[in-house]
Amino acid sequence: MEAGTMSEYLKFFVALLAIVNPVGMLPIFINMTANQERAGRNKNGSIAAVSMGVILLVVLFSGEAILRFFGISVDSFQVGGGILILLMAISMLNAKMSNVKQTKEEELDSSERESVAVVPLGTPLLAGPGAISTVILYSQHSPSALHAAYLATGIVALACLTALLFRLAPAITRLLGRTGINIVTRLMGLIMAAMGVEFIAHGLKQLFPILG
Repeated sequence: MEAGTMSEYLKFFVALLAIVNPVGMLPIFINMTANQERAGRNKNGSIAAVSMGVILLVVLFSGEAILRFFGISVDSFQVGGGILILLMAISMLNAKMSNVKQTKEEELDSSERESVAVVPLGTPLLAGPGAISTVILYSQHSPSALHAAYLATGIVALACLTALLFRLAPAITRLLGRTGINIVTRLMGLIMAAMGVEFIAHGLKQLFPILG
């Protein structure tokens, strides 16, 4: 099977960007690094972005093995992943963080950590269940090495973009304000909702051909 078209890989990047939502994470990042100097904050932002990239790359190349280990079909995972993404999208449409990413207990625990770069920033806030599900689902579209290489390029590009946004976090937050960030979050939530519905519909059609 050949790799997909460029538009499909652009769709993957946009989908992952919507789920990770680095712009929406800026206030959280600033809050978690409030007591740090600029150099320390930039270092934590870079480590968080790299951690996210590494986690998603590992998932990209091990996704099939994970599904096979648990005996889960791609179609069933599409429905489950779609529901997960849809639930996260509903929270984002209300400009809130979904409990799928971080519960209140985890938020309190993170406030007591000295280092927040890998946990909770890298995961689960950036490379959370939604992002991991999306990478696994897209990795199943084709077994070719070129397909995996394009997806990996998208993940690396997103990690670089996230690191840049975290470095510019104070300036972007002042520019957009809380309202601007909420608008971006709602737009990302709308994209996620459409993607979640698409995953669910495609999975159901495969599981129940009569629906097609």
